[in-house]
Amino acid sequence: MSTGKTLLFENPKTEKKEKYGYKKVKEQDPAFTIQSYMPNAKVAGPPAAGAFKPRKAGPTAFRKFYERGDFPIALEHDTKGNKIAWKVEIEKLDYHHYLPLFFDGLCETTHPYEFFARQGVHDMLEHGGSKILPVIPQLIIPIKNALNTRNHQVVCTTLKVLQHLVVSADMVGEALVPYYRQILPILNIFKNKNLNSGDGIDYSQQKRENIGDLIQETLEAFERHGGEDAFINIKYMVPTYESCMLN
Repeated sequence: MSTGKTLLFENPKTEKKEKYGYKKVKEQDPAFTIQSYMPNAKVAGPPAAGAFKPRKAGPTAFRKFYERGDFPIALEHDTKGNKIAWKVEIEKLDYHHYLPLFFDGLCETTHPYEFFARQGVHDMLEHGGSKILPVIPQLIIPIKNALNTRNHQVVCTTLKVLQHLVVSADMVGEALVPYYRQILPILNIFKNKNLNSGDGIDYSQQKRENIGDLIQETLEAFERHGGEDAFINIKYMVPTYESCMLN
């Protein structure tokens, strides 16, 4: 007959006396049961929430289009490292079609997809000008998906892209304010997640891969370029954020 108690592990030898070198199995009572309220009850604690645990990203549209050869790009090597060789002038690209696809590729972590997506985004933001603002609504879901992976590499890459995005063209910072509810929840979770492992701090700061610092930089960029409503909307989603424009 069941006693209503859960064993941590099952071993037929655990009932032997302690003089033979065995100890009795510690038992745990299921939470919120009558047994859990008894004196000396041992109740299992709640499982870890897993707020910082990376999530797997599904197959991206960027990878599909790249493997089909639909992007006018190639890999080019020079003395400074790898870069994208564009087969057409970037300014002539259809930004409504290509920019969301490159943002979708921010979820990628393997070469060459990760490199092409990241570098392609920065190249298009650098040369996009007035073409960027009308595409902002199409970029929100890819940005949200990338941040929701909670993958250290992906989140750092996306934060750097966001910092570039808000300064890429006029009014882009203001256009992002209505979408803070989609973008900022993950930033609020990771805001205080800084490395505290001695030399590891300096190394991550040199490579700009400290999530906590990047989030602070990103929020400050949002406030500076988001107009008069930016701070109150940031504060609503990230209560611990303090304005960088008080002085």
